[in-house]
Amino acid sequence: MTGPDTTGPQTALDAFAARVGYPLDAFQRTACERLEEGRSVLVAAPTGSGKTTVAEFAVYLARRERDARIFYTAPIKALSNQKFHELCDEYGEDEVGLLTGDVNLRGDAPIVVMTTEVLRNMIYAEGDAGRAGSPRDALDGLAFVVLDEVHYLGDRWRGAVWEEIILHLPPEVRLVSLSATVSNAEEFGDWMHAVRGDTDVILSEHRPVPLYQHVLTSKALLPLFVGRDGETAASGGGGRINPELRQLDGGRRGDDRGRGGRSDRGASERGRDRGHGFADRGRTRGRPPVRRTRRVSRADIARALDETRLLPAIVFVFSRNGCDQAVRQCLFEGIALTTREEREEIRRVARSATIDMSDEERRVLGVREWIAGLERGIAAHHAGLLPTFKSVVEQLFQRRLVKLVFATETLALGINMPARAVVIERLDKFNGEQRVPLSSGEYTQLTGRAGRRGIDTEGHAVVVWSDGVDLEALAHLAGARSFPVRSSFRPTPNMAVNLLQRMDMERVRETLELSFAQFQADRAVVDQARELRAEQESLAGYDAAAARSQGADRRRWEDRARKLRRRIERGRRQIASRTGTIARTFDRVVELLFDLDYLRGPSSEPEVAPWGELLRRIYGERDLLVAECLRHDALRGLDAAGLAAMCCVLSYEPRRDDEGEPRLPGGRLFAAALDRVLDLWVELDDLAERYRLPRSEMPHAGLAAAMHAWAAGTPIEQVLERSGIGAGDFVRWSKQTIDMLDQIAQACETAVRGGLDEDRLGELAKLAREAKRGVRRGIVEASSAS
Repeated sequence: MTGPDTTGPQTALDAFAARVGYPLDAFQRTACERLEEGRSVLVAAPTGSGKTTVAEFAVYLARRERDARIFYTAPIKALSNQKFHELCDEYGEDEVGLLTGDVNLRGDAPIVVMTTEVLRNMIYAEGDAGRAGSPRDALDGLAFVVLDEVHYLGDRWRGAVWEEIILHLPPEVRLVSLSATVSNAEEFGDWMHAVRGDTDVILSEHRPVPLYQHVLTSKALLPLFVGRDGETAASGGGGRINPELRQLDGGRRGDDRGRGGRSDRGASERGRDRGHGFADRGRTRGRPPVRRTRRVSRADIARALDETRLLPAIVFVFSRNGCDQAVRQCLFEGIALTTREEREEIRRVARSATIDMSDEERRVLGVREWIAGLERGIAAHHAGLLPTFKSVVEQLFQRRLVKLVFATETLALGINMPARAVVIERLDKFNGEQRVPLSSGEYTQLTGRAGRRGIDTEGHAVVVWSDGVDLEALAHLAGARSFPVRSSFRPTPNMAVNLLQRMDMERVRETLELSFAQFQADRAVVDQARELRAEQESLAGYDAAAARSQGADRRRWEDRARKLRRRIERGRRQIASRTGTIARTFDRVVELLFDLDYLRGPSSEPEVAPWGELLRRIYGERDLLVAECLRHDALRGLDAAGLAAMCCVLSYEPRRDDEGEPRLPGGRLFAAALDRVLDLWVELDDLAERYRLPRSEMPHAGLAAAMHAWAAGTPIEQVLERSGIGAGDFVRWSKQTIDMLDQIAQACETAVRGGLDEDRLGELAKLAREAKRGVRRGIVEASSAS
């Protein structure tokens, strides 16, 4: 491309634009200009539109222009690992570090990629800088922080971490916040401006690759929206629901077949014709009497995508087992999507990735079956897979060697795997408690993967037809291009002691009042108060009408006034309850911590007690339970393998199919320790109910025996076969166990430095380090480097 005009002084943006090799879009250039002016930005744009270019400019600005540090945060480790490798390629390995909880690599580098929780923990640890024995301030020289996928702030379980970072980062640090297209971006930006200072909201609803929506029936790939002329209409293009689908929805037979005519013209060029039929492969022509339409199989999906030239594609199946079954079904029906040359390269990459595995490991991990699918161009991708397997699938898909991936929704979160088409197998999913419809935000996130910028001229979203599909609901999902972000922020015991260690009670309450949760509540209060004023005016009118009336009319007006007064009073109570809700919750957390001696001193000026210093080092849903276990010596009598198993109990979250009485590691000592842990959990659960605070789930020992065996040196094939857990799941919970062991070791070492129960906690810290070494080996250690 032609470089910028260099007759005048060249800005950093000019130099950057000349490097990237493609012209910057208007929203990218605007956001970069604001960063160069020293402002923070919130960039909200569709998936695949190039938001990360703004983050890459921030890295360039920090390193090449200002010799400053920059942190790049991501919500998941896979995304962190991917960004780490990209930045290493660009700036060199010595310039880039990686911190993900289980990986600590060059943490003092000028560019550090990390998970969001690591940065939150780093901010809280900042208050220790300068203390005897504490590390230097990890935030020294920090100029920028990139918050990728910042709309994750609305996540029910982890979203509060984003708010903590935004609230507590030093004010001189500029934020580069990247978000999907959210409907309340202005509100989000207003809040960030209020708490961080100069922050500009950069919005773009333009999708560089237009998205076309389709419905796959047993006979044809039909457009969801059509224009007045009957041709396919893109999302947001003002089209109407396809009449052919309306006929399907009404249950009339014979209308789900593809039709000829002008809508078929150009199908081979566009792959999005009005009724693109695909071969029936000799299946029965009749329909089963109990179904209006024949079910579309996963092999049918593969054939339809291949024949309509919509590969490479991702098929979202909201079940890990369903993803694995889909690959087997395609192989059973003879689906093959690769050439001989592609198969040879796939085989080379896969064998290289598994060369260090023993024959027994290869057997138990199903390497042969996995490679067989890869060679056909088909793979699964979900959290239950070994990280090495997922990494190979991602690499081969990006190289266009694997053509079809059956994936769970975690793939939609930021990982660089754009496809020409995205298929959604069904429009509801299990949320852990029941089947619920997909939200517009989830649908937008999933279909955002469709359409590769610079490769495809169009992207395609396909929903598989079934008799239960609600066309109106589907049209609403497909037409909604944004979704609101709602805060999930709430004070926790760990948050309380960390904040009170850094500031006094009054300032903590003022800081919490600045949270996005309170900002949204206060905005809602403003709207509610406006409605309340209008109702009060109406009440005055009712009273006046009653005063002028007589008999039945008077009674009618008085009755209306009475009902409105009750409604107004309810509104007043709601407003009172919503104002200051975050601070009031924090006050209850503080009362609980006083009750348990984690805080001391007068209630108006609390101080963090010695055991509170230990609690500061424990993060997660069970922060207080872990601290109580350490304080009351609940883990006594355990060896290194037993401690690893108990840390697994304290971090494990069972799946819904993990039922029945769990098998415990052998020996009375572990069972006794588990009883003590559960007794402490019961006490804390009762206290949470008394103080009207969220209650935590009971610890679950479902993986304890497997983790004990692994930490004791049992080979991985035996651990997996005895436990029945998938390799990927086991590695994931092993990493969670390592993180918990690391937290316990650091918390105990902190307590020892403070002179607290030095002998006992010092030995426990050593035991936790030993247990960590026992868990971090073999495929667990190998996966940490991938």
